Amino acid sequence: MCSHQPSCPASEATGSHVVSAHPEQGWSLLCDGSIVFDDSGELLADGRVVAPHRVPLAMAA
Repeated sequence: MCSHQPSCPASEATGSHVVSAHPEQGWSLLCDGSIVFDDSGELLADGRVVAPHRVPLAMAA
């Protein structure tokens, strides 16, 4: 799906670019077909789900 040259990394890696951002709905589409949600969860292009991985507020302070 990604037309960048060289191709973007696999879904598990960082580096894919946002193709379509929808902050009012809380998600963005990446060039590799993955959807990234504002809660840090992901729906990968192959259908796998990455659960939200937020840091507890107490640990962030």
